[in-house]
Amino acid sequence: MASKQLILMVTAWDPQTLGRWEAIVRFLVGEKLQHSGHKPKGRKSGPVDLAQQQSDTLLPWRQHQSAKGLRRQKRDWVIPPINVPENSRGPFPQQLVRIRSDKDKEIHIRYSITGVGADQPPMEVFSIDPVSGRMYVTRPMDREERASYHLRAHAVDMNGNKVENPIDLYIYVIDMNDNRPEFINQVYNGSVDEGSKPGTYVMTVTANDADDSTTANGMVRYRIVTQTPQSPSQNMFTINSETGDIVTVAAGLDREKVQQYIVIVQATDMEGNLNYGLSNTATAIITVTDVNDNPPEFTTSTYSGEVPENRVEVVVANLTVMDRDQPHSPNWNAIYRIISGDPSGHFTIRTDPVTNEGMVTVVKAVDYEMNRAFMLTVMVSNQAPLASGIQMSFQSTAGVTISVTDVNEAPYFPTNHKLIRLEEGVPTGTVLTTFSAVDPDRFMQQAVRYSKLSDPANWLNINATNGQITTAAVLDRESDYIKNNVYEATFLAADNGIPPASGTGTLQIYLIDINDNAPELLPKEAQICEKPNLNVINITAADADIDPNVGPFVFELPSVPSAVRKNWTITRLNGDYAQLSLRIMYLEAGVYDVPIIVTDSGNPPLYNTSIIKVKVCPCDENGDCTTIGAVAAAGLGTGAIIAILICIIILLTMVLLFVVWMKRREKERHTKQLLIDPEDDVRDNILKYDEEGGGEEDQDYDLSQLQQPETMDHVLNKAPGVRRVDERPIGAEPQYPIRPVIPHPGDIGDFINEGLRAADNDPTAPPYDSLLVFDYEGSGSTAGSVSSLNSSSSGDQDYDYLNDWGPRFKKLADMYGGGEED
Repeated sequence: MASKQLILMVTAWDPQTLGRWEAIVRFLVGEKLQHSGHKPKGRKSGPVDLAQQQSDTLLPWRQHQSAKGLRRQKRDWVIPPINVPENSRGPFPQQLVRIRSDKDKEIHIRYSITGVGADQPPMEVFSIDPVSGRMYVTRPMDREERASYHLRAHAVDMNGNKVENPIDLYIYVIDMNDNRPEFINQVYNGSVDEGSKPGTYVMTVTANDADDSTTANGMVRYRIVTQTPQSPSQNMFTINSETGDIVTVAAGLDREKVQQYIVIVQATDMEGNLNYGLSNTATAIITVTDVNDNPPEFTTSTYSGEVPENRVEVVVANLTVMDRDQPHSPNWNAIYRIISGDPSGHFTIRTDPVTNEGMVTVVKAVDYEMNRAFMLTVMVSNQAPLASGIQMSFQSTAGVTISVTDVNEAPYFPTNHKLIRLEEGVPTGTVLTTFSAVDPDRFMQQAVRYSKLSDPANWLNINATNGQITTAAVLDRESDYIKNNVYEATFLAADNGIPPASGTGTLQIYLIDINDNAPELLPKEAQICEKPNLNVINITAADADIDPNVGPFVFELPSVPSAVRKNWTITRLNGDYAQLSLRIMYLEAGVYDVPIIVTDSGNPPLYNTSIIKVKVCPCDENGDCTTIGAVAAAGLGTGAIIAILICIIILLTMVLLFVVWMKRREKERHTKQLLIDPEDDVRDNILKYDEEGGGEEDQDYDLSQLQQPETMDHVLNKAPGVRRVDERPIGAEPQYPIRPVIPHPGDIGDFINEGLRAADNDPTAPPYDSLLVFDYEGSGSTAGSVSSLNSSSSGDQDYDYLNDWGPRFKKLADMYGGGEED
């Protein structure tokens, strides 16, 4: 078939700017070119190639006409979008379009593209042949990854100079149905009330399709695949195919029969076409919620119980009910009410939160003597009201019979805290009142006996049989047991029941005051100056009674002895106070007993003579007693005072002499100690140097053996090898080191060590029971002699003069003097 060519001229203009644009579009109708790129056998390729080239070629830039031709265009053409299907299988690169400028006939032009997908990430999705201008796609497209691309085409000469303005190229990826609908949740949870009418909304399921939603590829439709269980109908629910709303379609939802439905929902694209569309499923769990469509019902019509009288918070009976609604919900929780049979409110019914039972509880004590039984009518309901159209059942009411059992009740005093009034001072044995108790057990023949429980002053007695109160002592209102004029005692009333019961009652006795206490004066002691008009003594009267048996008081001085009124005078200030002062100009210092008579205003009045000890003393100009005056006021004369002062002076002198004597004696003792070096003073002392004794048999020392013998004959005549261990051996004595005259502190250690070595090597050293020389100071001491004593080894030394030196030298005299006598 011969190829045909159609050429069109497209013109566009702008009415505001009067701009005009023109483009030539050539359409070539010819045989389709094979994708393999090989020429068909037996045919010429010339016309086909030309047609292919012309059909894929875009002339986006304006045409440059001669001055005689069209007017000059001001703008470039807008290239229509290029559509590329996604998921193409190639082969790649696959040509999309060819871009050409009409100047390529005059100069060599190089083409390029820029933008996302070309030189921007993702890179090299599109490419262009710089010489021919053919643009290619290099790999399969994914619309869900990117739906469109915006590129710009450039035309430059061989020197890189711009030949044409950049042209915008828009490439759209054509959607393919390559994505299944995906539900937002794999499991949906919804609920609907039982008994709901058809058309009641339940829940909404939603599935999204990544394909283009404006095409059938992304248009999702819903349908219900299965419903479990299929009761009471297999189609209890329906779903809106476009929105995914699930609603009820049939009546008969009953939670007590079916509590939950599992519905499988399918979502299909391609507008729900199961033959071409892709599908996915999700699970919708529909819970049938409870409504209060079942009233609670008692399991039996009558209940019974028993309660002892006077007991509270006791459960009398348990009421059981049955409710088919959801347990532990307001539709199931029971509320009990007593509608008749308990006008006084002795009982209440509490709900057990676990079992839903009603517990009939006593909240107000019942009395067997008043009510032996109760017939209650109770009703049960739910916390939530019944659903519309549901009526209460006749089984929602029941009767409860409660029997009251009699117990032994304690007697009680009808007028507890009984108050009586009487005057104090009533004689012993006076009957005050009868304080009797009542036994509430009218149907029991019991006796009541009385006794005292509390009587702090032990003033009262009570008759054990009739409760009569009598006095056991005189009641005194001024006693410490009285509080606010009231005396309080407690009594016990006990019956002889089994077991016995008792009650207590309190008796309060208000004591009326009588004038039984004489007034007293305060203070009991006072002091005043020996001259009048300097100071006075203020006196206060006090009475243990109360008004009107107290003040105003009358103060007066007795007429006997006469010296009282002669020396003293009393002046009344007011009803309770008076002043005592001297009447005469001078009264000798001393202590005086001043009697004062004070009388109260009682009926009859009582008086009392109080003695006030008044110390009269000399005073200074301020009216205060002087020290000597205070002593004189205590009853001592001038002679006694002088004697006391002399004794004090003698005592102080003796103390001073004793102190002087002690200091002198201490000084003498210190002077005597200087005669003997403290280290050499062995008087009355035992010095322990080193003890290396051999045991008990070595404890009997013979001190005479330690003395230097006068002759050595008894030693020289002994057989060889036989010698006492405490005898000094005969032979040369070693030379001990001589202590330097002025030792250096650093040489002391060396000196001691040399002496130790000499003693260890000395064959003539005494045995362990002998005296050892630990320090030898030699004859070069610079201290000189501190005594006139001069020891000598000769036997003519006389030590008797040591006896004259006193008891401190007695032991030394015995040692030296006694040795010579032996």
